[in-house]
Amino acid sequence: MKVLMVASECAPFVKTGGLADVVGALPGALAPLGVEAHVLLPAYPPLFPLLPRGKDVAQFDDLPGGPGRLVAVDAQGLKLILLDMPQLFDRPGGLYSDEHGQDFTDNAIRFGALAQAAARAAMGAIDGFSPDVLHAHDWQAALAPVYLRMAGVTQPKTITTIHNIAFQGRFGADEMGRLGLNTDWFHPEGLEFYGDLSFLKGGLAYSDKITTVSPTYAREILTPEFGMGLEGVLQNRAQYLSGLLNGIDTEIWNPAKDDALARRFDARSLNRKAENRAAISERFDLSADSKGPLFCVISRLTEQKGLDALLGAVPHLVERGAQLVVLGSGAPELEEGFRAAAAQYPGNVGVFIGYDEPLSHLLQGGSDAILIPSRFEPCGLTQLYGLRYGTLPVVARTGGLADTVIDANVAAFQAGVATGFMIDAVNYEAIEVAIGRVITAYSDTKLWRGMQRAAMRHDVDWAGSAGAYVALYESLAG
Repeated sequence: MKVLMVASECAPFVKTGGLADVVGALPGALAPLGVEAHVLLPAYPPLFPLLPRGKDVAQFDDLPGGPGRLVAVDAQGLKLILLDMPQLFDRPGGLYSDEHGQDFTDNAIRFGALAQAAARAAMGAIDGFSPDVLHAHDWQAALAPVYLRMAGVTQPKTITTIHNIAFQGRFGADEMGRLGLNTDWFHPEGLEFYGDLSFLKGGLAYSDKITTVSPTYAREILTPEFGMGLEGVLQNRAQYLSGLLNGIDTEIWNPAKDDALARRFDARSLNRKAENRAAISERFDLSADSKGPLFCVISRLTEQKGLDALLGAVPHLVERGAQLVVLGSGAPELEEGFRAAAAQYPGNVGVFIGYDEPLSHLLQGGSDAILIPSRFEPCGLTQLYGLRYGTLPVVARTGGLADTVIDANVAAFQAGVATGFMIDAVNYEAIEVAIGRVITAYSDTKLWRGMQRAAMRHDVDWAGSAGAYVALYESLAG
């Protein structure tokens, strides 16, 4: 079976978040199950070195934004199809925004071109390539099923996966003509969303199936609290919606083989985590004689992640004898807030504004607990990395966090299955309570080691979800 995946990012080549990790890891998990997945994504500058190694497989003169070509190339174990349109994707800044953090004004055209190229590839533009399923990831790819439906084709079948419904690809209605979309479909049951064009709504309305990245999030987005205005569309199509939990690449995230660690370890050598904690302390000038747990945050600094509430709990955390390290960037007021906390509590709070992949591995390897107080979280990957590294997740009871972490309550302790701690509300008072529970558990070395080993036994790879995706693909392709 052949699947054409369409996405705006893919690890390890280009990444802004968990979407890239999923798109980069899922094809490898599907391969042993008989699925050949090809990933179509834009040729951003970091991918330019791959273009001369590839083979031109299609040429288009009339995509939104002008001419473009598709280049097929194998790299890092992935079968890539790169959309080479330098007029749209060769520019400084990020994948979606300029050097000042402002969204590119032509993002509708950029990702409309990606979606239309994908639809044409799915309909036979590439000689010898006829996918059974087109799998679109998030709003940037969500028009691909729309273009297929506009063409009147019934094969391949289509899936749109929601990685985060808060990001919907919403643009002015005047983009409809520039994108070559059927204006008759600009209505509340189609592409129209409060007077605008919504890429994601199009994918939800016109795909054969809809998935999201955890079972709990699939239920949550049917409600006004989490549906971000699209709950009505999803309620109408609920029979086609399912939640398939993300996994992680357990070769890349393996504490026994991780070159980013000061000292590798496994569940039988958890005492070696102390050497990684020492490396963190040196990197962030933390006091080395702390007897309390070291908490870490590895996240975008946004209110969605509940980090405004966490700021209010930092004094309590330090007063209880714990330490905190933060790695991330985002809202300027949160960046400044954590910098101020580090200045107020030198030796106990450390902050790195930005992102550093090796440092994220070291923080997972040397911290005792990872704080994830998200207001909503479709799946989350950092808690899975924490489980893998025996760094116990402290999470809000929402989305994939609720699906992957077993709270350290009495029954879970007695059964020996507790793997983390739930936060009952996203405010500083509830976070303080959770921090207190962590500190109490940490003081009992035997109990803490048992929780770490239970966490490291937890199944976080792609095996189960990959099988569920195959079953979904087969149900569509017949």
